Amino acid sequence: MCEVEGDGVGGKGEGRDKAVCGILVDSGRRRRTTTRRDSFLMGLKGLRALKVEKLRNSVLVSTTVASSRSRMKVWLIRATTTVLLWTCIVQLTALGETWGPRMLMGLPSCLSRELTANALDEKGFNAPPAQILPPKRIYKNNGYLMVSCNGGLNQMRAAICDMVAIARFLNVTLIVPELDKTSFWADPSDFHDIFDVDHFITSLRDEVRILKELPPRLKKRVELGQTHTMAPVSWSDISYYHNQILPLIQRHKVVHLNRTDARLATNGQPLSLQRLRCRVNFNALKFTSQIEELGRRVIQLLRWNGPFLVLHLRYEMDMLAFSGCTQGCSDVEVEELTRMRYAYPWWKEKVINSELKRRDGLCPLTPEETALTLRALGIDHNIQIYIAAGEIYGGERRMSSLAAAFPRLVRKETLLQASDLRFFQNHSSQMAALDYMVSLESDIFVPTYDGNMAKVVEGHRRFLGFKKTIILDRRLLVELIDRYSTGQLSWDEFSLAVKEAHKNRMGNPSNRLVIPERPKEEDYFYANPYECLEPSYELLSSV
Repeated sequence: MCEVEGDGVGGKGEGRDKAVCGILVDSGRRRRTTTRRDSFLMGLKGLRALKVEKLRNSVLVSTTVASSRSRMKVWLIRATTTVLLWTCIVQLTALGETWGPRMLMGLPSCLSRELTANALDEKGFNAPPAQILPPKRIYKNNGYLMVSCNGGLNQMRAAICDMVAIARFLNVTLIVPELDKTSFWADPSDFHDIFDVDHFITSLRDEVRILKELPPRLKKRVELGQTHTMAPVSWSDISYYHNQILPLIQRHKVVHLNRTDARLATNGQPLSLQRLRCRVNFNALKFTSQIEELGRRVIQLLRWNGPFLVLHLRYEMDMLAFSGCTQGCSDVEVEELTRMRYAYPWWKEKVINSELKRRDGLCPLTPEETALTLRALGIDHNIQIYIAAGEIYGGERRMSSLAAAFPRLVRKETLLQASDLRFFQNHSSQMAALDYMVSLESDIFVPTYDGNMAKVVEGHRRFLGFKKTIILDRRLLVELIDRYSTGQLSWDEFSLAVKEAHKNRMGNPSNRLVIPERPKEEDYFYANPYECLEPSYELLSSV
């Protein structure tokens, strides 16, 4: 309220003072109004700023969440795409095993003989198979089968193939076979020292269940000697195992078969059984990586120097002692071999007429006879000859004529450093595995005796495409050699007769000899598994 102190004089002065007071009052009102308006506007601006800040923060949070969700979606899309792509690749590869293009096939199945022969890498070795596991076979387990193999590497190899086929047809579980450690060679190697045991188990899982050892409860029974052990009857067909062995397995839960060589007949078996024997031999029994690596190195060294022939010169001391063959040996050597034969009670033959056995073709060719035979066959004297054998009895003296005729003789011991072979020393089966690999890859394979290695390698080379394998007719050869040595035949006559006798003995397609009442004298299944060689089997069946 405006109060004006007057000077006691009324009239015009008083009216002017009232006017001034009114102006001042109005001015004060306007200032207060303006102040309130400014305060309101400032408050409004602050509120707007607060809302804008909240909105900005909300947008930032939303953007961050959206970005995280976007990255998550991208990661999920990539992961899903990767899984789908790998699934497609696996499916295409599986289909390729049957009909797909070769680029997706890897190595073919064990019965694809032609492709197996051609599926080589740039160095000329068999390419590693694609690791596609077959589906497990589901069946009612009738029990467990343990087997102990006897003999050398290839004798045990054939026995393993037979036992897998038997286990499959009896619907039992097979325990990884035990290898012979008590024979002449006394090799301490176990199955996993020679063969890839995991590949053996997984590659056959669609046929038979194979375990590395018995379940604990049954293993305890075996350790306590509570198991049934026996040697099956030689050259038996699958009906013997079904009628005689299967009831024993069902009764005892575990049966242990020992001395398993030549226990399954060569002929008259179901086609599926014969092909399973091949599958085990040519696919499942893969050597360990250490053996395969060293074998490839030997083959590479040989290939760098041109073609090579593998000569399985079966002229070691144990072979001569066992067979009683002493052609070309001195009297001291004959006496030494005879003592050795009597020292091993499981070598049945005792008194042996060496000359008679030789004339019947039952002795391995000597190094001297081998040299004459190879020359008569027209083998190039400059070819590399790899000696696949142990120590030759008589050493350099007995090898001199062969070395003179074919100077490029080599062995694994001369191709490799001693350090390369240090882990294989005193392990005859592992050393034999190296020779086996080299024999399969050779341009020509010539065994001088029809032992287990000669037979199994012959059959494997047939499977790989009927590779040249010269099967010597020893009975005829010793007769021709004696006639040539005594001057009854000239060199040309001798050479012509040798070539003529062997022109159809080069590993060509042929039927096995079948002698119904004498199965032991029949042609060996693993030397000529023609049921597994599709083109030749169809051809021979139609003849």
